[in-house]
Amino acid sequence: MTWTDIFNGLGHFFQWTFSFMPGLGNGPNLMFWIIIISLIAIWLRMQTKFNKEAKAKGTIQ
Repeated sequence: MTWTDIFNGLGHFFQWTFSFMPGLGNGPNLMFWIIIISLIAIWLRMQTKFNKEAKAKGTIQ
């Protein structure tokens, strides 16, 4: 097995994988946006909690 065989195999695999993408439409984009927005909201909520805790302890600057 040569490097050419490996890269050609990967190329064929990705061509096969991406052949399904048009059928999915905008669904993956929507899913990624929902995940990203959810994680940002969780992060901001946790940051607010940590800031309040630090302010109560007097460790915030």
